[in-house]
Amino acid sequence: MRSAKRERLERAGWKVGTVRQFLGLSEEEEVFLELKLALARSLRERRARRGMTQAQLARLIASSQSRVAKMEAGDRTVSLDLLVRSLLAIGTSKRELAQIIAPRRAA
Repeated sequence: MRSAKRERLERAGWKVGTVRQFLGLSEEEEVFLELKLALARSLRERRARRGMTQAQLARLIASSQSRVAKMEAGDRTVSLDLLVRSLLAIGTSKRELAQIIAPRRAA
């Protein structure tokens, strides 16, 4: 956030901080949450790029459309294992999976 915007919000009485501060997360919890959301976002994007519906993906992984929707939303009930297995099921390579988990930062 730009400093001018931050200052304007703080003058208006808003508290400005990070998601970690707002939710009271430990560093490990923050990293876990970011990882899960990155996998969920990637699953949604890759499924859509392949022209698959949530129902088609659900059939492929022997699950339900509603479960796929929860996976793509990063629902807390969805395991990392299921996200990874689903990404592999739609053809994500191990190299691509590594890129999702640890993207290279632009220098």
